[in-house]
This record gives sequence, structure tokens and C-alpha cells, in this order.
Amino acid sequence: MNTSRMNNFFFKLIDTPSPVFFLIAGPCVIENYETSFSIARHLKKITEKLEIPFIFKASFDKANRTSIDSFRGPGFEEGLEILNEIKHKLTVPVISDIHLPDQAQKAGQVLDIIQIPAFLCRQTDLILAACGTGKPVNIKKGQFLSPFECKNIIAKANASGNRNISITERGTSFGYNNLVVDFRSIHILNEMGIPVIFDATHSVQLPGGASDSSAGESKFVPTLSKAAIAAGAHGLFIETHPNPEEALCDGPNSMPLDGMEALLTTLLAIKKVSG
Repeated sequence: MNTSRMNNFFFKLIDTPSPVFFLIAGPCVIENYETSFSIARHLKKITEKLEIPFIFKASFDKANRTSIDSFRGPGFEEGLEILNEIKHKLTVPVISDIHLPDQAQKAGQVLDIIQIPAFLCRQTDLILAACGTGKPVNIKKGQFLSPFECKNIIAKANASGNRNISITERGTSFGYNNLVVDFRSIHILNEMGIPVIFDATHSVQLPGGASDSSAGESKFVPTLSKAAIAAGAHGLFIETHPNPEEALCDGPNSMPLDGMEALLTTLLAIKKVSG
């Protein structure tokens, strides 16, 4: 492994004797402390058993909901407090999205990784503010971008001097409430020398497919996850909920929490075969 890879936070997660991937998982949005903590505790138990590096994710604000009436989360201040408590009680790293440059420094005091949402992946000031915290930054590839265009996003991030960058593939939109995953993207992004994460649950989302909210086809999450691991993804991003049909955000594309262990076990087997 070369020096640049060794110095990258995300590559360090998988620099182990066993050929594993890392997992970013949790509910789409922080609904409340109790639900978020319960999901994080369950995921930590599973990933420790399977020896998969785990990062807990949950959004404090879903600022891009389809309808103005949709639940967005507890907000910046309360959301960070909840994530901070989960982080310390369970001793797990946490990740969440920021939407404005002036959120970066305060978020960086709690978050172990800062995430840039797909719709904002070309916002230069936001990327530079997140990278300027010195924290690792995961940038979601916009649904409107080809993988080739990510080189410009990476260049913006690298201009800050921060090399702890990853890119997350989450499907491409061609309109009409659908997303298509081109698994060549993982290979293309790998060639750019950055860790590649695959977002299995947003990739099965049907944006705006329920008129005033997004729909989704969670039954395809396992299929796309298997393909991503075989294609060489370094990490997986999976939103999960104990009762997806009751989730306050993105339930239709969320993986049922009780199915996570079986899925991860299968993915480990694929990873070990594919190398």
C-alpha cells in the first residue's frame, strides 16, 4: 500500500489481515435518541461479531425532502447532541451531512467524518469548509454526474490539503423517478486513487416516486450490495430501520434491521472470494 493510501482514513479502515470492507449504516434521519441508539447498538454488535469496521450514520436535517411537510429531523444543535451521546456511549465513530459552510467547524467537533450530500457535491465553499476542519470527508456523487466528473470534486477537496476523502456512488438519474447504477463507476473511481463507497439504499430510491415523497425498492438492496463488493467497493453505505414501513424518512428504500447480519455475512463471503 502506497503512502497516500496509508494516510487516508478510509483506507486505514480496511488495512487489516482479513480482506474486509467497512460499513456506514444507520437510519436515514435521527427520529429520536432512543431509536437511533437502539439501531447503533444493534449494528455495533453485528459488526463486532463479523469484524467489519463500522461507522454510525444518521442525518440531523434532511434539507432536500420532496415536500415541505415532510419530517426533516431534530435540527443541527439537537442532532449533534444525539450523535455525540451515541458516539461516546457506544464508542463508535459517527458521520452526518452538513448543508452550509458555516456548519462545518461545529459539526467537526462531534463528527468523525463529515458528509457532503449528493445534491451539493459541486458546492465549492461547502467542500472547502468541510475539508478545512481536518476531518475525513465523504462526498456523495451527484445523481446528475458521471463518475469521470468526480475528478473535479476530488481536485477541489485536495486543494484544501485534506487527503482524507472518499467518494460514494449512489446511482445516476435519467429522470422519471428512477436511478440507474453503472458498476463501471466503481472501477473508474478506484482509478482516481480514492476510496469508493457504494450507497446501496439510495441507489434503489425512486426520487419523488410517491408524488409528495420518494419511493423505493428495498428488495434490490442485497443484489446491488453484492455487485458493488464484487466490483471492488471499499465500503458500503446502508440505511436501515427496525420498521421501514414506519420510518419517518426513506422507509421504502431502507434495509430491515433484522436482515443486516445475514446480508453482511453474505457480503463478507463475496469479498473474500473476489479479493
